[in-house]
Amino acid sequence: MGESMNDSEHINALALDILRLSRNTLLVNLRFLDRALSMFGYVSCPDGSIPRTGVPLGGGLATDGKRIYYAPKWVLLRYRKEKEAIVRDYLHMVFHCVFHHAFVDTLLDIPRWDLACDIAAESAIEDLHLSCATAIRRNEQDAFVRKLQNEVKLFSAEKIYAWLMDNPLSDDDFAKLKRAFEADSHDIWYLRSSSAFEQGGEGEDGPGQSGEAGCVYAAGHGAGSENLGQEWKDIARRMQTDLESFTKIQGDQAGSMMQSLREVNRERYDYSAFLRKFAVPDETMKINDDEFDYIFYTYGMDLYGKMPLIEPLEYKEVRRIREFVIAIDTSGSVQGDTVQRFLNKTWNILKQQESFASRINLHIIQCDAEIQEDRKITAPEEIDEYIKTMRLRGFGGTDFRPVFEYVDRLCREKEFAHLGGLIYFTDGYGTFPEKQPDYRAAFVFLDEECNNCDVPVWAIKLVLRKDEI
Repeated sequence: MGESMNDSEHINALALDILRLSRNTLLVNLRFLDRALSMFGYVSCPDGSIPRTGVPLGGGLATDGKRIYYAPKWVLLRYRKEKEAIVRDYLHMVFHCVFHHAFVDTLLDIPRWDLACDIAAESAIEDLHLSCATAIRRNEQDAFVRKLQNEVKLFSAEKIYAWLMDNPLSDDDFAKLKRAFEADSHDIWYLRSSSAFEQGGEGEDGPGQSGEAGCVYAAGHGAGSENLGQEWKDIARRMQTDLESFTKIQGDQAGSMMQSLREVNRERYDYSAFLRKFAVPDETMKINDDEFDYIFYTYGMDLYGKMPLIEPLEYKEVRRIREFVIAIDTSGSVQGDTVQRFLNKTWNILKQQESFASRINLHIIQCDAEIQEDRKITAPEEIDEYIKTMRLRGFGGTDFRPVFEYVDRLCREKEFAHLGGLIYFTDGYGTFPEKQPDYRAAFVFLDEECNNCDVPVWAIKLVLRKDEI
């Protein structure tokens, strides 16, 4: 015979007590997680699937960022075998939400993303050195994590995912890593509709409690999921602040966690909007609809037949980039394919009709510790040929001063009439000018190379990821 209702309720009550105990244990040891740990309600899944969705739990635990879904029997067996494992599993799910693993927009390979998220979460837990979360599975993870840390500079899920994509694993090795790092099911992340969550479920908050939409793959476009994602971003920012200031000792130990927090909290940039800052006013022969008064025009047409009272303006003032300098750091640490992608992206933005003038004065300067090449571009079609045939020169040390001195001299020689600005693409490890130039200057870094470089106060700093160029 099956279990009686009383037995089922008793098992569920014990499992819920274990989850609450795990949460309280983490709260005592990690005070900076107080808000994150208070985010969850609990939903029992005794039949192995998430209520109202039909999504299999895929193990014993899952979270959508608002609730923790659990299989009561699984929780009890897990706790009886190793009580530290449940505490670690709970923290693992919290870190998925804090690091925004579930709030992704697009993915090429979901299994690799899942594994990358699990590795990032487990590594962050390990860095905290919590005895209450020291589960046996850490022994299966140690060798791979040490190897990966030698090859991945920033130990976040995004960087680990990129490494997994570039270094394909055999099916057996992949399955072995999945078993070693997995703690919860991620299937709920990738639901394409959040409507199934609107009715909520029975848990700590009681039956039928409505709540935010879950952390889902495509349903992230819903208002509820956006609000929930923003709430977790706010939690991540607060955690980073606490760890960098009030809890500095613990923050110094939490290397992987800090790297993931910085990645989550890193400001995302619109490179197109960034380039438009370097545009200057320009007039173009084009009807200016913004300043055209249709009232007087139509009144004249009605009163005098085909004689409008006012003609439309035949010119329009726009902001365009006419004179510009792109400096490329050609020191040994800057790769040629990355430089080419950067130039291609910059040019594709600049050559748009509304942002680039038909006659231009563009200088592309290659420089390491000294000027290696200055290619002047006077027509838009010339730059396409240059990008195709360009050859990097230099590969010595890095010194930013020669470029600024050279551009200052070009300005004095009247090479530029209204220089829009200078963008320096670099790895960041060089000597900056002490004096502010008379034109706008920006340094563009790749976060893999120089996420924390300090630039002079007068310069604009932009950090891009490889996938953003």
